[in-house]
Amino acid sequence: MSVSRERDVTRAFVDLASSLVNGYDVVDLLSNLTADCALLLDVASAGLLLADGRGVLHVMAASSERTRQLELFQVQRSDGPCRDCYLDGAPVSAPDLREEIDRWPLFTPAALEAGFVSVHAVPMRLRDTVLGALGLFGTSAGPLDPDDLSLGQALADVASVALVQDKATTDQRSVNEQLQTALTSRIVLEQAKGVLAQQGLLPMEDAFAALRRYARDHNLRLTAVAEAVVARRLSAGLVLERSGGTSNR
Repeated sequence: MSVSRERDVTRAFVDLASSLVNGYDVVDLLSNLTADCALLLDVASAGLLLADGRGVLHVMAASSERTRQLELFQVQRSDGPCRDCYLDGAPVSAPDLREEIDRWPLFTPAALEAGFVSVHAVPMRLRDTVLGALGLFGTSAGPLDPDDLSLGQALADVASVALVQDKATTDQRSVNEQLQTALTSRIVLEQAKGVLAQQGLLPMEDAFAALRRYARDHNLRLTAVAEAVVARRLSAGLVLERSGGTSNR
């Protein structure tokens, strides 16, 4: 492992560990997780699905907009490796999606059209409870290096503990409540991204970057900034101006 990669791996785990003692914004935490996977592992992108109390999967985070759309496609069509990973509670590997059309007849063509040729998924889990799945998407065919797969699973495991840290020793109902809070936060974030994208004439990825930059510059939680934008307590134009974006209003 190179010195720079070792430093990045250490930083990723330090960030996750810090969330356990310092408090955190769950949306930012999981967004960072997918970004770290795309940076540290031999994959092009990563996306995370989280289940609600009824076992229904939702897109929680993604390192790119095309990955978010593909993860959403899996959820809507009930077809794909991340869904299988969640249901089985075990890793799923597809080194060459061109050979998986019979396995995932709906997902495979969509993934190939999006530019992904391989996908690997690892479960988000807390003891015997599977919380969701982390999808790792590649633009070239081939298996994921075992060390990369182990690192991806380790990051997912630590994030799972952080995700439900306040409820880790309580019952399933409490865990479900914690997960639902996370999912609600994600909905608010998507609404805020939409507001910024519309007013700033921006792609959704740039709108998300503007929200994160504003939150970090002002030492605020990402979800708090998103809620303020949606409730119009915080001007979308101000967020865009402070982030270097533009507004058409």
